[in-house]
Amino acid sequence: MNERQSLDTLCAGLCHAMGIAPPAEAQPADPRLTAYVDTAFGGEKADRLFMYNPDAVAEWIFEKYPDFFKEAVAATELQLPYETVMPSVTPVCFGTMYTGAQPAVHGIRKYEKPVIRIETLFDALIRAGKKPAIVADCKCSIGKIFLEREMDYFIFDTIPEINAKAAELIIGDQYDAIIVYNGNYDSAMHRNGPESAHSLGELRCNVHTFATFNELIKTHWKGHNTLLGFAMDHGCHEIDGNCGSHGLDMEEDLYITHLYQAYKK
Repeated sequence: MNERQSLDTLCAGLCHAMGIAPPAEAQPADPRLTAYVDTAFGGEKADRLFMYNPDAVAEWIFEKYPDFFKEAVAATELQLPYETVMPSVTPVCFGTMYTGAQPAVHGIRKYEKPVIRIETLFDALIRAGKKPAIVADCKCSIGKIFLEREMDYFIFDTIPEINAKAAELIIGDQYDAIIVYNGNYDSAMHRNGPESAHSLGELRCNVHTFATFNELIKTHWKGHNTLLGFAMDHGCHEIDGNCGSHGLDMEEDLYITHLYQAYKK
């Protein structure tokens, strides 16, 4: 049941959890996720979705440095191995994550950040009368490729501002779905390599941030069925000069493991 799935199965799985119709071009839902949420919610649906999106956290990093992920693993009970899409670069992969479609369908096939025109998770949520929000930085893919929807965007220059706003939104409890992007590990990895002290320190920040959001959700969303995800877009590998990269058709870049937790109201 926990065999690796394509990342294009996630979007419909999230829609199943929320009890809404998936985007028109989405591939069928990940059966591992649908079975989990059906059991966890006792046949009910989630009325809150919180997706934390750290960038470039590879499965091999997850497996090699388990101590760095202890808080995230402790906060979740479902691990889902995925294979992301090619080219394994951020806008392409997040495009697939939140449309459920392959790059040739959603239209981003290289490192560029146009607004996606096919239906997305956000369109599906809006169509169902739900209120989504994106919290991200001003240059990142998530802050650009899902624009021009009737929803709220909180776009900042720095990660502390992003995380403070996300915490504020959790406490305010006004949104049905919140998607938060942090690119600090990816930035450090490109400059210093995936396993440098600086990069692993930023990874540790990602895990600690997720654990903080988890505690806030447990406190402030007690009245909701909530699905919480720690969901990266792609992996990474080391290149010459002690730097890091991604985008290749190789396990280091393609294999990722998501973490999920369902909280029943």
